[in-house]
Amino acid sequence: MEKSKNIETLAIHGGQHPDPTTGAVMPPIYQTSTYVQEYPGKHKGFEYSRSQNPTRFALERAIASLEGGEYGAAFGSGLAAIDCLLKFLKPGDEIVACNDLYGGTYRLFTKVFSDYGLKFTFVDMSDESWADALGANTKMVWMETPTNPMLNVLDIAAVSAKAKAAGAMMVVDNTFATPYLQRPLDLGADVVMHSGTKYLGGHSDVVLGLLATADKDIADKMYFIQNASGAILGPMDSFIALRGIKTLHVRMDRHCENGAAVAHFLDAHPAVGQVFWPGLEGHNGHEVAKRQMKKFGGMVSFTVKGEGFEKTAEVVSALKVFTLAESLGGVESLAGHPASMTHASIPKEEREKVGVTDNLIRLSVGIEHVDDLLADLEQALDK
Repeated sequence: MEKSKNIETLAIHGGQHPDPTTGAVMPPIYQTSTYVQEYPGKHKGFEYSRSQNPTRFALERAIASLEGGEYGAAFGSGLAAIDCLLKFLKPGDEIVACNDLYGGTYRLFTKVFSDYGLKFTFVDMSDESWADALGANTKMVWMETPTNPMLNVLDIAAVSAKAKAAGAMMVVDNTFATPYLQRPLDLGADVVMHSGTKYLGGHSDVVLGLLATADKDIADKMYFIQNASGAILGPMDSFIALRGIKTLHVRMDRHCENGAAVAHFLDAHPAVGQVFWPGLEGHNGHEVAKRQMKKFGGMVSFTVKGEGFEKTAEVVSALKVFTLAESLGGVESLAGHPASMTHASIPKEEREKVGVTDNLIRLSVGIEHVDDLLADLEQALDK
C-alpha cells in the first residue's frame, strides 16, 4: 500500500502511526534502557533498548518506507552501518568498490577490514570493463552515486545486474541523492546505505547511519549484527532524525534549485577551472542522472585555476555565508577542501587519480537565499 504513495507523503507518514498509548502524532522519545516483564520471558515485545526501542523502530520503518523496502536499521553513524554490512563477510571474500568514494569508507575498508582478511578492489564503474574485476570470491559490490566528492554518476541498474549475475550483494550509498532523488532498491540494489547525518537529518545536529533492504534474509542478518555488535542509534537521536526526514522533500527542492544556480555561476567564472555537477550537460554522467535521478542534487565540486593548496585555501577561508566545515546536507551551506579534510585518509596518489587534487573545493549548497550564496562565492573568488 505504501509503495503507491508519493515520496512527499512517505516523508511525513511513511512507516508511522500514532502512539498507541496516548495517540501522540509524533513518535515519543522512549528514553529507557529496559522494560518490565510480568513473568520470565513474558513481555510486550521489548526487553532491552539495545535490541528494541520504539523510537528507533519508528525511524527504521521510515527509512524502509522511503527507500521502497521492507526493513530498516539505524546505527550510531554511517560508518557503523557500513561496518555492519562488512560483517556479513568472512576472510578471503572480496569487495569490488567504486574508486571515488568517501574517505571514511576507504579508511574502514583498507585500514580496518583488510586486516581481517577481506580483499578490496577499487574500479571505475563508469567504464563497463569494471566487471572484469568480479571473480569467484566477490561477495559484495559497493557503489556511491553521485560519488563523493567528484559527483560522478554511476548506472545503478547496469551495475546491479552485473553484480547479481556474479552472485554478489549490491550495496548503494545513497547519501548524496537521498530517496527523494533516487531509490536504488527499485533499480536492482540489495541494500541502501545512508549517512543519515547528512540530508536525512538535514540540520547538522545529529550523527547516524541507516540501512534499508527488501530482502528478509539480509534483514535477519542485519538485525542480528546490529544487536550483537551494539552500534545502535539512541532514542533521542532517532527522534531528531525522524523530525528532519519529515521536511526532506521541501529541503531537497531548495538544495537542488540553489545547487543549479551555483553550478552555472561557477561554470562561467574565470577563476574556476572545472565544475562537477550532474546537471551540467557536459558532465560525463548527465544522461544517466537524467534517467535515474529526479533532480540533480545540491552538491557541487569545482577546481580553482592554478595548482597548489594555498590559493584554494584562500578562497574557502574568504567565504562568509558558506561555512568552512566537514559534513554536508544541512540547511546551511558548507564548503570543504576534500584533500585536507574529508578525504585526507586516502593516500595522495590514490585520491589524485580520481581528481581529488589540492585545488578542489566541495560545496554543500544550503537553502539560504541564492543571491547571498552567489555574492559570497563571487567575493571569495574575485579576491
